[in-house]
Amino acid sequence: MNSILNNLIEAEKKAIILFQELENRALIQPGITEKELNIKVYELANELFGIKKYWHKRIVRAGENTLLPYAGNPPSIEIKEDDIIFLDFGPVFEEWEADFGRTYVLGNDPNKKKLTRDIELAWHEGKAFYDKNFDSITSSELYAFTVNLAKKYGWEYGNEHCGHLIGNFPHEKLLGEEIINYIHPDNHVPMSAPDKLRNKRYWIYEIHFVDLKNKFGGFFEQMV
Repeated sequence: MNSILNNLIEAEKKAIILFQELENRALIQPGITEKELNIKVYELANELFGIKKYWHKRIVRAGENTLLPYAGNPPSIEIKEDDIIFLDFGPVFEEWEADFGRTYVLGNDPNKKKLTRDIELAWHEGKAFYDKNFDSITSSELYAFTVNLAKKYGWEYGNEHCGHLIGNFPHEKLLGEEIINYIHPDNHVPMSAPDKLRNKRYWIYEIHFVDLKNKFGGFFEQMV
């Protein structure tokens, strides 16, 4: 395993520990706002790993706000009983980026619980498709496959892309934010191709399924 991939995997392992501890401490509770939960997770990351640096904005979304993709900036709302919540955090561990997203359900709403199961199952289906076709698959092909996964599971897809590059902080300053760096329907470059600096590329794959009728969504994200 090369050193870049090893560093990215180690960063993701720490992100997993952060989210596990978030669950262990039951920090997601009704009656607090998205902003308050965001601060709690930030403080937890600092306590566990001394992390204060994030390579993208920290996202906590609840209720109808879970319909919105990363680019949205809705006002903070209160987390309610029987709510659905997703978190998307991009902590930087020793200058290596992680990007990790999970969805949580308070209460026993069967549709919200189904969505939470489906996004994880779909993520693994997408990864298997990516792995099987690694040498030739393009970002546009993986995006199309992911949109079809949403239909297969009975949802709609909630974003204009389904992932992006990950790397050494700050990768965005080095590589830019062009479509070529996203798993986007207009990106027809093979995902196995090197970046413009001739380095091997590593991808974050994300699933964002939404239920527009009932006004909620779910998010699952990690390195593919």
